[in-house]
Amino acid sequence: MAITKMTSKGQVTIPKEIREVLKLKPGDKVSMTALPNGKVIMRAKNRSILDSYGALHRPGQKPLTLEQMKR
Repeated sequence: MAITKMTSKGQVTIPKEIREVLKLKPGDKVSMTALPNGKVIMRAKNRSILDSYGALHRPGQKPLTLEQMKR
């Protein structure tokens, strides 16, 4: 468990062990969502849509034409 302290300006430092798990680097964005039960979900927003490039590639399979995709 990681504990941090809030400053008078409402700022907190994300503990090192959490930064490492989320692979956060300076400049990365963090999304926080408050749940009705009082818990908070924190997600790193450090990935780009470009990181998904090639995720659907299947070696040996020919690319589809736009007409084939429309069918």
